[in-house]
Amino acid sequence: GTVFNLHPLILEDIVHTGQRPKFEEYDNGLFMVLKMLRFNTEDERVQGDQLSLFMSGKYLITFHEKPVDVFNPVRERIRKHRGRIREYGTDYLAYAMLDTILDNYIASIAAIGSRIEDLEEAVLEDPSNEVLNLITTYKREVHYLRKSIRPARELVMAFAKCDTEIVSEKIIPFLKDLQDLISQATEALDSYREMLSDQLNIYNTSVGNKLNEIMKILTIFAAIFIPLTFIAGIYGTNFEYLPELKFKYSYFIFWGIIVTVAGVMIGFFKKRGWM
Repeated sequence: GTVFNLHPLILEDIVHTGQRPKFEEYDNGLFMVLKMLRFNTEDERVQGDQLSLFMSGKYLITFHEKPVDVFNPVRERIRKHRGRIREYGTDYLAYAMLDTILDNYIASIAAIGSRIEDLEEAVLEDPSNEVLNLITTYKREVHYLRKSIRPARELVMAFAKCDTEIVSEKIIPFLKDLQDLISQATEALDSYREMLSDQLNIYNTSVGNKLNEIMKILTIFAAIFIPLTFIAGIYGTNFEYLPELKFKYSYFIFWGIIVTVAGVMIGFFKKRGWM
């Protein structure tokens, strides 16, 4: 900070890695903070590390929260003198780094998006607790992506519109390309967010329909057994003078009545479309 004359607030933002993505202009340069995101396929989680950039007309300083290989393609272009990266200034180098970060945004969204799309069939065919856990997990990850990417969009817009000599006119078309990338990322993210909400609604509807079917069957059985229980209750009493009890064929008549009542009720339910 002393060597490059960095403002104390810049140093504070660099050290505290929980910063919201932002863009700030200082007298001696431009300062940017944003998240580098990647989707870890092993634990199905999005991992983010803070990147801080300070750019002046002569140098670009970056501070990484953790060692990363995200910028290896940029390093290779510098080593092999490929493209404009050696010919242009620090503004183009900053663009190249931001372009790499935004490409990773889109790759991370595509990775989690493919899994969200695969859930569509599972939600319709087998709305199990495992499916619900996956929906909840992906909603959490999409929320984290959204929390990091939407402020990054403001950063890119501010970078493209900043009025300073550090950013030359010939870089403006490249910055517009960054705007297109970050817009593409936010639109895809909003799309998957809505898809997850729809899947959760479908899951709740499917579970509710299954519960309704179960309750329907139980209600039908209960309705059938109510008159049967009534009949059995009458002839299960302990009164001595029940005329039918002394009749020779009372037992068979009793069963005939029960079967007839049950059959008539089942036929009635089927006719009304309740079964």
